[in-house]
Amino acid sequence: MPAMRRILFAGAIAAMISSSAVCLSAQEGPVATTALINVQSKSAVPLNPEMLTLQVNGRGTPVTGVKPVSGSSAQVAILIDDGLRGSFANQLKDVTDFLNAMPPGMQVLVGYMRNGLVDVTTENKGFSTDHAAVANSLRITLSSPGISASPYFCLSEFVKHWPSNQPGPRFVLMLTNGVDPYNGSTSIMNQDSPYVQTAQEDAQRNGVAVYSIYYGDSGMRGRRGSFSGQSYLQQVAEATGAESFWQGTGSPVSLEPFLKAFNKDISESYTVSFMVDPGRKNDLARLKLKTSQPGVKLRVPDGVKPGVALE
Repeated sequence: MPAMRRILFAGAIAAMISSSAVCLSAQEGPVATTALINVQSKSAVPLNPEMLTLQVNGRGTPVTGVKPVSGSSAQVAILIDDGLRGSFANQLKDVTDFLNAMPPGMQVLVGYMRNGLVDVTTENKGFSTDHAAVANSLRITLSSPGISASPYFCLSEFVKHWPSNQPGPRFVLMLTNGVDPYNGSTSIMNQDSPYVQTAQEDAQRNGVAVYSIYYGDSGMRGRRGSFSGQSYLQQVAEATGAESFWQGTGSPVSLEPFLKAFNKDISESYTVSFMVDPGRKNDLARLKLKTSQPGVKLRVPDGVKPGVALE
């Protein structure tokens, strides 16, 4: 056999072996997966795992584990839009009090959304259990219109490069007006942004519940902008099993009630474990989780990446 033909033949064999390996890898079977959910209970009763019904990609799937979120295991990132109005300086005490009241051992960071990225204030650019030090790193915002570029660019980059290798339930609280300046008009008829969609899917792939508090930006005024931003924030929150807070179309007078509600949601969150067929790379598995437990409602992410581990 000529040398060139032998080389081509060997290359074809190698390609077939590689293809077979990929197929075998894709058919390895279901993988353990975790989703972060929130439980709303009128009587504050614990979630009963036996009353849960789970569907993954439309198929009934057994729940293999249910665990309440421990304050010492949670990772909480507070992302502040650096373009917020100067009045945000009046809210720093509420944020400081919230940080100082966190349960011992809870991992937290504060970051400022700027130029499509998040500038983390802690020295090691990661989470810290020194809540007083994180609180002391708070500062007033630059209040430059549109300085975040888009809060959704910032969110995508942050969750894709989550600054911790340790497992644990992941929460984000965004303080922003939620407007996506790269999607054109803030008209009611223009509320379908690919950048918002990408951000929520990135959060789902990384098991992050994205909460938010609407606060006005220094360069965006008027009810139309408020509606647009609030709608996008609500979209991301619902898609990730979280909640979005706002007070009418203006900035809230105080953040305290919203921060209390966020803290309550963390304490009422659970991780739910199950097995998922991995399917194609980066595909999100569609989730539907229900409970027949009286007086209990669930907030559940729409999708999760197979194999994501939060415990």
